[in-house]
Amino acid sequence: MLKQALAQNGLIAILRGLHPQEAAAVGEVLYAAGFRVIEVPLNSPSPYESIRILRKTLPADCLIGAGTVLTPEQVELVKEAGGQVIVMPHSDAKVLRAAKAAGLFLSPGVATPTEAFAALAEGADILKLFPAEQMGPAVVKAWLAVLPSGTVLAPVGGITPDNMQVFIDAGVKGFGLGSGLFKPGMTPEQVAVNAKAYVAAWKALR
Repeated sequence: MLKQALAQNGLIAILRGLHPQEAAAVGEVLYAAGFRVIEVPLNSPSPYESIRILRKTLPADCLIGAGTVLTPEQVELVKEAGGQVIVMPHSDAKVLRAAKAAGLFLSPGVATPTEAFAALAEGADILKLFPAEQMGPAVVKAWLAVLPSGTVLAPVGGITPDNMQVFIDAGVKGFGLGSGLFKPGMTPEQVAVNAKAYVAAWKALR
């Protein structure tokens, strides 16, 4: 279902710093713009409450997940809150196994081919290429030449509507969007403007 959601719209919203009281409104404008995967990093204020609110607010075809997941214990708390996707900055096998055992979708962070192959062997659904600013499209192209066919690499870090094309040309099928989409203090209206710009660029480039 994660790959299906990304096939519909390959953009993942990363809402670092989201407060629970704004979760519903921000989630609704993102859904309306076309986002189908939304992630609340666990270093946000009351992240499990925000995940709970987003899951209750948005339709079932929108997957809700948690980012910056660092321990197996956090995986269980995410599941209890209704989260469906575990996103990590790293590729800790203990966390990967906990997420698969919990029946959750999994997007670990990888920065080398060794990490990428190891994460896929543990059942990763998609690979988060992090930090994208350091990797670049040439790295993506080289990795995709050797990774199993159908592997989804999603660059995260510094992605803007203007620099997506070079990554898509290299074979990227998704992106994680952070501060270019949402920063703490933004109104839902501001988030909506950013979301529409990203979705318009994604559709035009695809």
